[in-house]
Amino acid sequence: MGKIRFSSVNGNMMGLDGGAMFGNAPKALWQRWTRADDNNMIDIASRCLLVETDSARILFETGVGAYLSPAMKQRFGVKGESHQLLDSLDDLGLDHGDITHVVLSHLHFDHAGGLLATWQEGREPELLFPNAEFITGRANWERSCSPHIRDRASFIPALNRLLEESNRLSLKENGDLLELDGVRIRFMESNGHTPGMMLSHISCDDGSLVFAGDIAPGHFWVNLPITMGYDRFPEELVNEKKRVFKEVYEGNAWIFYTHDPVYSVSKLAVDSKNGRFVPSSLVESFAGTSLGRI
Repeated sequence: MGKIRFSSVNGNMMGLDGGAMFGNAPKALWQRWTRADDNNMIDIASRCLLVETDSARILFETGVGAYLSPAMKQRFGVKGESHQLLDSLDDLGLDHGDITHVVLSHLHFDHAGGLLATWQEGREPELLFPNAEFITGRANWERSCSPHIRDRASFIPALNRLLEESNRLSLKENGDLLELDGVRIRFMESNGHTPGMMLSHISCDDGSLVFAGDIAPGHFWVNLPITMGYDRFPEELVNEKKRVFKEVYEGNAWIFYTHDPVYSVSKLAVDSKNGRFVPSSLVESFAGTSLGRI
């Protein structure tokens, strides 16, 4: 069996309202952690994870991408003219056609928008990754097909049709497994942020990593009571965080942060003063390495 390689892969940065991102936390608290601009916007990454094996190249999420029109890019503070994820894959010697699997924790635009080609005036949305199996949770797929008015704007109207027409859509349930060349992925359903969000517990011989989706978008949100204004069921999310963080901590796993503006992963420790989980061994980025060497 060949070497299994892990890389953090950057997509387009965004700027979102700090109050919305920190939800129940007052600005007097969260401004100690991150800086907001004059419009109260904070930097938000759209970071992806790439796992490469002998025969598979598995991409966890695609970030916001560059599919939005100029007006919508301005609204969401999307930075850069090009599709940064494709540029980052190119830096690794890869093309989007080389990806064999795309795993989407959920179908919000800032996690799935990178599936689409760069916006051009007058052109219909175009699905990228022509050779990939698209994997997401059944419950979140159903939510995206019939969203509540509260979160309708978070989904991409044209994406569901394109994914169905690809005939490469695979819907997973809580506890389902995917095993490829020594990589074992166990899917774990979470409902606090959005119904049916699917976290991925990735394990191989030299360690494990949990792709946390929006249960902990960055290391600031490891703080258990801190939730986003975007979270549909905050109290349920806090309970889910407890369970997932316990698994990460007891398994000495890495936890992956898709929206953290600086850090890609960390381990978790327990604060001796209050017994709460805190991030430890924070890592900014990594490329082509094993879990044991991040």
